[in-house]
Amino acid sequence: MARILVVDDDLTVREVLASYLRARGHDVVEAGDGEQALREMRDAAADLVVLDVMLPGIDGLEVCRRLRTMGDVPVIMLTALGREADRVLGLEIGADDYVGKPFSPRELVLRVDSVLRRATGDTAGLPAVIEDGDLVIDGRRHVATRSGAPLALTVREFALLRFLVANPGTAFTRDDLLQHVWGWSIGDQSTVTVHVRRLREKVERDPRQPSRLLTVWGVGYRWESA
Repeated sequence: MARILVVDDDLTVREVLASYLRARGHDVVEAGDGEQALREMRDAAADLVVLDVMLPGIDGLEVCRRLRTMGDVPVIMLTALGREADRVLGLEIGADDYVGKPFSPRELVLRVDSVLRRATGDTAGLPAVIEDGDLVIDGRRHVATRSGAPLALTVREFALLRFLVANPGTAFTRDDLLQHVWGWSIGDQSTVTVHVRRLREKVERDPRQPSRLLTVWGVGYRWESA
């Protein structure tokens, strides 16, 4: 059971999501705007936040930015269907996942479970600890370090890095990565592109000339061991 904060100014949406999540066994807290969401997080931190982009007052993107200064709580953003700019910007500022509106509550619950599994390091088949040169990835503690310094990774960034480093030299398509890391059989490939770009900024010495997380033109991405 996880404590989940659902943030949406639409009472019906909140009630439906809360009902489905509680049926799954989660403890759910609701907030109708950004200010209330931030107060709830300060009072009692949630294990995951479901966050609508369009909120009165402080919008969801700004709430996500502020949440990132408070810690690495996983964030799933709710975005209006077709607003790719919102989705990409949400991923850029640290959202772990997004679901387009209108959405299936069952789909969202599956996304919540997937992100929570990643957050707790539950990734079947991967070594508990992976070392590659100056990089150490500890799946048990959900910590990655480079030269002994911890990397500030979101849940999805950590999962993506762990998967790639565990499979060095193998080129994966974006669809491959959506399936293995996100658990999606179909999805927006820009999600992978944005996460790769963010990950390069944290693991590469020069993100403009990556030497470890490489683009394989016409295919996707490959991790090159040190």
